[in-house]
Amino acid sequence: MIAIADCNNFYASCERVFCPSLNGKPVVILSNNDGCVIARSSEAKALGIKMGVPFFQIKNELEAKGVAVFSSNYTLYGDMSRRVMSLLSEAVPEMQIYSIDEAFLDVTDYLKTYNMNAMQLTKVIIKDIYDTYGITATAGIGTNLYLAKIALDIISKHTVTNIGWLDEEKYKRELWHHKPLTDFW
Repeated sequence: MIAIADCNNFYASCERVFCPSLNGKPVVILSNNDGCVIARSSEAKALGIKMGVPFFQIKNELEAKGVAVFSSNYTLYGDMSRRVMSLLSEAVPEMQIYSIDEAFLDVTDYLKTYNMNAMQLTKVIIKDIYDTYGITATAGIGTNLYLAKIALDIISKHTVTNIGWLDEEKYKRELWHHKPLTDFW
């Protein structure tokens, strides 16, 4: 069984760790030299702020909407990523880092060790990320990397839950045309 853990709005979440007063408020992160928007909190996305928009074009709009704006801090994001990945590897050493804020976890051998099913174990892991670092995460679970990633993609569009699960039968029955394999790797 494979799970993929994905930290939500990672750059904005990292900034919020050190400025908790921003929780629930719109946040954007700018590229090197503050050229354009490279990351947004959920609240900023809800305001219609798009990725890649040059900062000078929306500076006044961001100020008017009370959006907190940060220059990118890759040292911070890298450090927080190392911390989260370390926490994940302590829980499930069989992992593959997929990006700065995502990792695939092979939870197969750990289900019996922890006496949990995949959903329970994954809930504990993403709760640990939040409890330890203040960063929310979502997860997808599947019997292979592709299905785990599809489950994550589906669950990321929902706000009710933060973990999705998908097996081959459910995929074939309901989601065969959800996304072609070429969309991922």
